[in-house]
Amino acid sequence: MDVFEDQRGKLQAVAYRVLGTMTDAEDVVQEAWLRWNRVDAATVDDPTAYLVTVTTRLAIDRLRSAQAARVTYVGPWLPEPVPTGGDLADDLALADTVSTAMLLVLESLSPLERAVFVLREAFGYSHGEIARILDRSEESVRQTAKRAREHVDAKRRRYDTDAATRKRATMSFMDACAGGDLTALMGILAPDVALVSDGGGLAPAPRKTIFGMDLVARALVTFAGRMPEDPSIEFADVNGGPAIVVRSGKAAAAVVMLYLVDGAVEEIHLITNPEKLRAV
Repeated sequence: MDVFEDQRGKLQAVAYRVLGTMTDAEDVVQEAWLRWNRVDAATVDDPTAYLVTVTTRLAIDRLRSAQAARVTYVGPWLPEPVPTGGDLADDLALADTVSTAMLLVLESLSPLERAVFVLREAFGYSHGEIARILDRSEESVRQTAKRAREHVDAKRRRYDTDAATRKRATMSFMDACAGGDLTALMGILAPDVALVSDGGGLAPAPRKTIFGMDLVARALVTFAGRMPEDPSIEFADVNGGPAIVVRSGKAAAAVVMLYLVDGAVEEIHLITNPEKLRAV
């Protein structure tokens, strides 16, 4: 197999975690492929290290411009949902680094901090290896990694990770929404639940985060009552955990992901922006 194609999955995984959108990640990987084809592979001692270096640096540059563009984004911004295999959920540490909740926390890091965090926490690179990838001193990388880790720990919520619990809650949530059962829905929501909706101004979605069991439940029942043409609802593994995918024909119209604390739904991510639903 071609060296690049053998590493494509890893490169895409790195780029997606740094960028938060699969569209941008694919563009970065394509640019890395173009650069790979301009070098003599025989002169590259470690092709994998070379490709990860190129991809990471391209992703950092891309993220800097993307973060500037997100300032004018319509409504809340959420990472682009991507399908993941069920085996990913078995590796809780790896699944956590691709969850939309974690990717949203990573948005508060600088591009450099985010790249260091991703390489260190998701892919297990040493400080020395990351220093070579980013052309920084090892001590500088060590300090950046520590700063990023502390920042993430301070901002992240510790959600339930048990796969069976998450799946059971997601199925109950799906049934309650589909049936318009407000009482059943409120029974699985935490009192201070938050609904974060990303329509990007291109699809119906609240343009501010909604807080509180009653308001969130009513908003969800209203949303469920506005099903698209030729609708279907399915259960899928997305971003390392269970999700609900609403389709109009074969096209995805919405993706819903739940995050639980002590078995109750604490945060809901609802993505309806059609530009973010191509991967699912």
